[in-house]
Amino acid sequence: QVQLVESGGGLVQAGGSLSLSCAASGSITRFANMAWYRQAPGKEREVVAFIASGGGTSYADSVKGRFTISKDNFKNTLYLQMTSLKPEDTAMYYCAAAPRWNYAYWGQGTQVTVSS
Repeated sequence: QVQLVESGGGLVQAGGSLSLSCAASGSITRFANMAWYRQAPGKEREVVAFIASGGGTSYADSVKGRFTISKDNFKNTLYLQMTSLKPEDTAMYYCAAAPRWNYAYWGQGTQVTVSS
């Protein structure tokens, strides 16, 4: 059973930075893709960024230039570095892992709150 555990969320002022981590049980090299999603109250879950096994990345337009996704295969950890945070970034952030085409594994989420 794969477990994903997020950490690093918190309260930050607009313009500030936060770094999220997602520790996986076992090797993350078995995943085709890993991603960060977020869900704000009353809104649908949306993808923030994903990273392929080979290291290629993609970002939602709303976070391009501000967020950076990365991973450490030796530490079995996925990261999301967030800078220039805005109040609209406030959401529960989830990491997800896709063994092949579907994100079959999800963490429990970590709350990010950005105050204006």
